Order: sequence, then C-alpha cells, then structure tokens
Amino acid sequence: MAGETGDSPIDPNKIAYVYMQVADHIAARIASGELRPGARLAGERDLGTEYGVAYLTARRAVRELRERGLVVTLPAKGTFVAYPETDETGPTGEPTGGGQE
Repeated sequence: MAGETGDSPIDPNKIAYVYMQVADHIAARIASGELRPGARLAGERDLGTEYGVAYLTARRAVRELRERGLVVTLPAKGTFVAYPETDETGPTGEPTGGGQE
C-alpha cells in the first residue's frame, strides 16, 4: 500500500486535484486485482493517513469512487469494492434475456 514504504503516489505539484489522484490510485488497485470485489477499504481517516492527505480529501476520493461505481458504502459498515456488473446475468446469476424456445 502507499503508506507502507513512506512513498506516497500523490504529487501535490501535479496539475490535478489531490482527491482525484487518490481516487485514481485506488481505482488502479481495484483494476489490478490488488483490491478484490467485496474487499473493505480502510476508513476515511486511515486512507488520509495512508496517502498523506486530509481525511476530507480521502472522503471526496471515496465519493468519486462511488460515482464511478467502483465502491459501495454501507452506513455503519464501511466502504467495499463493488462487484462488477454484467449484462449477461441477472441478480441470481442466471442468464437473462435471450430466447427460451
């Protein structure tokens, strides 16, 4: 993770919002499989510490990830990596649409 080596992926001099850099880094971790569907993200304060940003910046990054559909927040439970949506299967996992004959 970012804070383990003391080498943060966030560059405050980069021409990009810091919260977007945090969101993009977490999104990349999700895309790489480092964070799998159903995995719980650290709390906002812990994310802030991990990335070396204010907790409100971490909060905004989590909101951005929610808007992208990458995470789901459950009140009093936490924020979790969302399961990918597929068009071929319904909520029960069975194929949808397409021709029963």
